[in-house]
Amino acid sequence: MWPYMYGYYDPTYILVIIGLVLTLLASAKVRSTFAKYSRVRSMSGMTGAEAAQRILQSSGIYDVRIERVSGDLSDHYDPRSKVLRLSDSVYGQSSVAAIGVAAHECGHAIQHDRAYIPLKIRGALVPVVNFGSAISWPLILIGLFFTGSQFMINLGIFLFSFAVLFQLVTLPVEFNASRRAIARLGETGILYGNEIAQTKKVLNAAALTYVAGAAASILQLLRLILLFGGRDRD
Repeated sequence: MWPYMYGYYDPTYILVIIGLVLTLLASAKVRSTFAKYSRVRSMSGMTGAEAAQRILQSSGIYDVRIERVSGDLSDHYDPRSKVLRLSDSVYGQSSVAAIGVAAHECGHAIQHDRAYIPLKIRGALVPVVNFGSAISWPLILIGLFFTGSQFMINLGIFLFSFAVLFQLVTLPVEFNASRRAIARLGETGILYGNEIAQTKKVLNAAALTYVAGAAASILQLLRLILLFGGRDRD
């Protein structure tokens, strides 16, 4: 029996529950905020795709394609192929929310064009995170049940920590993309007056999902350390 277990109850599981609740609340917030401002038509009448095209061109970027992608809030910028993909609720819609999301993704394209350091760091972390996420738990389980090696357990925890690092690096990348988006929307005249404030609410709500994701990852790492880090079986 492990000393951190009380009967069959794992008290550290509360950390997973807290992370899940934070993630669900953030997701609900962004969806409700997006839905609210999706009903507010922009005075310019521009669609998300049109706004994205103007922002890119006004930023001196002409080699990024804009494509429509299926899904709900599945918008993203792919730096490998230089493609900005906008979802159905953004691409052809002229709402304040749609333009705000399109502008945010343009923010990532501008970051890429300007060689924004945090974006480059996040990109470099992707293969490490993918590898670490795939092998961290197998290493921990091998150390627990087969070899009894604390080194294997600690290695698994260490590799999992790269996922946490990725989440933390993502925060300044996303916040910066939103700041660039708001600035370009005002400078290009795509949005006017109160529309800027409304768009900020949409992007701030979206930012909460990344904050919640980072918090959930940190809590999961803390749980692994509490359960397995530096402990020996009786």
